[in-house]
Amino acid sequence: MSEPRVGDWMHRGVITCPPDTPAAEVATTMDSADISALVVVNRQGAAVGVISRTDLINARFVQPYMKHWRGLNAEHLMTKPVISVSPETTVTEAVQMLNEKHIHRLVVVEDHVKPIGILSVTDLAKHVSDKRIGEE
Repeated sequence: MSEPRVGDWMHRGVITCPPDTPAAEVATTMDSADISALVVVNRQGAAVGVISRTDLINARFVQPYMKHWRGLNAEHLMTKPVISVSPETTVTEAVQMLNEKHIHRLVVVEDHVKPIGILSVTDLAKHVSDKRIGEE
C-alpha cells in the first residue's frame, strides 16, 4: 500500500486574516473558531505568515514593556516565512519538516501559495494510534 499523503490527513479549510488585523481581533477569531492559529494572507490570497496562540501569549507577556500594544497586528506577531507543503507531500516528509523546524503545524498550499489546509501534530496523532506512518 502506498504511503499516506498530507492531503489524506490534513485539516481542510483555513481561517485566514490579512496582515493588518489587530491582535485583539486575531485572538477573538481564534477563540470563537476554537483554533490555535490563523494563516496570514496578502491581498492576492498567498500565505505570508502564521500567527498562533503562542505568538499572542508571548506578545501579551511583554506588553508592560510595549507602550503601543493596541497597535500590534498580525503582521507584527506572525511567524514568517510560512513553512508549507503540498497535499501530495508524504506524511513522512511532513513529519521530518515539523521535527527539523521545531514547529507544530504546516500550511498546506496549492499552486505554491494558496492555503487550503493545515497539517498539525494533532492531525498526526489522530492517525498514528498503534500504526507506524507508512504501514497503512
